Amino acid sequence: MTLCTECYIQQDGKTLMLYRNKKEHDINKNKWLGVGGKFEPGETPEQCLLREVQEETGVALTAFKLRGVMTFVALDGSTEPLYIFIFTANAYTGEVGECNEGTLAWIDTDKVADLERWEGDRLFWEWIVADAPFFSAYFEYDGDRLERHSVTFY
Repeated sequence: MTLCTECYIQQDGKTLMLYRNKKEHDINKNKWLGVGGKFEPGETPEQCLLREVQEETGVALTAFKLRGVMTFVALDGSTEPLYIFIFTANAYTGEVGECNEGTLAWIDTDKVADLERWEGDRLFWEWIVADAPFFSAYFEYDGDRLERHSVTFY
């Protein structure tokens, strides 16, 4: 199992998105995601979030909210199950810089759904935009195809 964070920084009707186009063997290659990454040993979700956002964007978050937890399972066993803590943020210090994993871009929040994304990401994005309650979601993939999913709202 792999623990990760993912954050969607939102400001002035736009969301900071990461187009994953720089790493050679990247399961997310040519897809748009929030910023974030894997936990280091002993980190809390918040510590991982703050570190990963700083590393990938150059900014320090000052206001953020945990929105949900997702479980991603690859049916072919190509990757370990991923448990991802999903955050949104609306305040930070510093300037957004370059990212070594892809291209950062401010996208109109109402256009994020139109980007090339994982099918499950499209689903949870609807919940974020609708300001749904905290969620726990499960997604099973066969390659790039979403085979099964479920969600519980709290």
